[in-house]
Amino acid sequence: MHTTATQERTTKYIAAVREHLQRMGHATNADLLEALRGTYPSLSATTVHRITARLLRRKEVQLAPSGEANVLRFDANTEPHDHFMCLNCGLLRDADLDKKVRPLIEESIGDGCAISGRLVVSGLCKLCHQGEYLV
Repeated sequence: MHTTATQERTTKYIAAVREHLQRMGHATNADLLEALRGTYPSLSATTVHRITARLLRRKEVQLAPSGEANVLRFDANTEPHDHFMCLNCGLLRDADLDKKVRPLIEESIGDGCAISGRLVVSGLCKLCHQGEYLV
């Protein structure tokens, strides 16, 4: 079996982006660049963009809900799952709503309609709800 070097190539930057995204769970390219700039001061935004695009093509990451800023956000969890998103601070948390909530929503919609895709539930996270981070 023949594979090209670019398909299999893993640089220190790719490894670092992959590791930070795993630790962060969800991140934008800007988040990753900021997290890695201390260790890799010459790392560019273009390089981070190319790496996340490559990881997305390899299905090592998936796209997460973008939030109000409408920027690409990447998700280290590649298993099917839903999300909770804070409308104030943008916190994104994985959630498993499939077996509990989806049937209730489909029943409420009625007429045999079925939800396709993942659900994003929005609201205020605990800190924003308590008024600590209201913007």
